[in-house]
Amino acid sequence: MEIFSEYYLWIKMVHYLSFVSWMAGLFYLPRLFVYHSEHKDNQGFVEVVKIQEKKLYLYIQTPAMLMSVITGILMLILNKNLLSFGFMHVKLSLVILLLFYHFHNYFCLKELARDTCKKSGKYFRIYNEIPTLIFIGIAIMMVIKPF
Repeated sequence: MEIFSEYYLWIKMVHYLSFVSWMAGLFYLPRLFVYHSEHKDNQGFVEVVKIQEKKLYLYIQTPAMLMSVITGILMLILNKNLLSFGFMHVKLSLVILLLFYHFHNYFCLKELARDTCKKSGKYFRIYNEIPTLIFIGIAIMMVIKPF
């Protein structure tokens, strides 16, 4: 792992960029779910949204999540001292929640793709707020480092 030590700041930069991309997907995909669930009677519109949902999840959100997790793990390996801080344990717990949310997005995507989803637009509007709250927690942990 010594070989990566000199590239720590670059790894950190890739982590930040991939995390921002992942969050963009987590913010936008549920918004597409809102549009999808509120316009089920407009089949042409729904078919376009289904394509957008699938591409966003598979080609943007998931690769960004993978890169964020990989670079995050790499930074923890290179700087084991980070695990001695309470804020890092809270942050990692919030990341686990984001991972659950990410994979739940896939479950919703599949239900919507099969036209079997019974959730309303209102449900997805509320659901859409979850990553924002988690993101705020992560930002507080990483900038303020309260403990």
